[in-house]
Amino acid sequence: MPATDPDDDAKMFDLAPVSLWIEDFSAVKALFEQWRAEGVGDIKAFLAADPDRVRQCSERIRILKVNRKTLSLFGARDLAHLMVHLGQVMRDDTFKSHVEELAQLWNGRTSFSSHTVNYTLAGERLDIQLNGTILPGHEKSWDRVMIAIEDVTEREGARRRLVDSENYAFGLFAHSPVSLWVEDFSAVKRLIDDVRARGVEDFRVFTDVHQEFVPRCMSEIRVLDVNSRTLELFGAPDRETLLRNLADVFRDEMGPHFREQLVDLWDGKLFQQREVVNYALDGTKLHLLLQFSVLPNHERDWSLVQVALTDITARKKAEAYLEYLGTHDVLTRTLNRSFYVDELNRLGRKGPQPVTVIIADLNGLKTANDELGHGVGDALLRRAGEVFGSLVEKPASVSRIGGDEFAVLLPGTDAAGGEAVLASLAELIELNNQYYPDFALSISTGIATSRPGDRLEQVVKRADLKMLHAKRLYYLQANRDRRGTGAA
Repeated sequence: MPATDPDDDAKMFDLAPVSLWIEDFSAVKALFEQWRAEGVGDIKAFLAADPDRVRQCSERIRILKVNRKTLSLFGARDLAHLMVHLGQVMRDDTFKSHVEELAQLWNGRTSFSSHTVNYTLAGERLDIQLNGTILPGHEKSWDRVMIAIEDVTEREGARRRLVDSENYAFGLFAHSPVSLWVEDFSAVKRLIDDVRARGVEDFRVFTDVHQEFVPRCMSEIRVLDVNSRTLELFGAPDRETLLRNLADVFRDEMGPHFREQLVDLWDGKLFQQREVVNYALDGTKLHLLLQFSVLPNHERDWSLVQVALTDITARKKAEAYLEYLGTHDVLTRTLNRSFYVDELNRLGRKGPQPVTVIIADLNGLKTANDELGHGVGDALLRRAGEVFGSLVEKPASVSRIGGDEFAVLLPGTDAAGGEAVLASLAELIELNNQYYPDFALSISTGIATSRPGDRLEQVVKRADLKMLHAKRLYYLQANRDRRGTGAA
């Protein structure tokens, strides 16, 4: 595995193509707990009754970090400049959306979303799509929340202008920066109406039993028109080529998404919004925000439907990267202590048993740091990450749980299986040292396997004690070797 610069991760956050915020919601969580203790049940009604309560929540949110795209989007010089003028950014239209976001958190969700309005520091209106996620490992404290903001001003402005003029609407459709489709769902409606006429009440159960119904409905959709942005997004040279290859566009993950779309239509939801996955004609995976709407005056037959697709692939990649950071150690590329603690608790509850634990500690890291510099020490840690990265596969895991300490969790593995992993570890270390002859990688290990009635914390303690014993023997031998060399 090639060496990486830890600063690269911060650079990737800063250079992400979407506006990203890292915020601390822990004080909001504390306020929620206080309100629950006071008997608050309906949070929306509680907040709506006194706008000052919403302000209390807002004031408790700490903005820790924003990226470069955020500063350019709002016209701020730096984070301090943005913070000073935050009242200009979030005003007027933000009250209702903020209530919705808080309600989603109150109701136990670890993510929230809203469509709202912000303003640049120059006073320009920004229609935004906001998505927030409590980062993995921070669900109990809410002290790290990632906010991704997408500027959809052009799209929303386009929709408002659509009402003003039919003539302008055609040009807007053709040149919209959002992928737009006009479709005829009338045959789909007839199929759904036929199912309802046969006395079906639970449409979800019906589609579970009659799985062929969903692809049949999909085949009955007639695409009437698409705009130029659609051709660009899907890599089609013309409309005819795109329509001939729709089976390549709507495949794999699209089936479950379309089924949910049909369930919503059954329930009378003629405007829908969801994230979906489609594919460009060259096979590129596209993450899209789909907005589906039966157009006015066509509610009875669904003969005219508009679908708007916004490309959110960059945002999804940024979210996946931040989620990766929440469970991984950046330097070694192993899993981190937060993951280890959660996994240990999960295995203690659910197994499978037995669980074998290996505790490993690098030998000589302090010496390397003190005598040769932290660059050499970091290189040793990265080499350890290379070794552990090749050692096991899921459901086994390797986590860096301290400065130079790692833990290997082997679920459903007996003592003999654990010893086999230790043997593999020794072979990988030997191979690694052949590639890096200047400074040998050395690791002391301890291993223990759970017995009936054991708590996994006891197993970890036994493995840790064995590791410490091995480490003492290593340094005793190293001291003897040095004295022997001096005597010679």
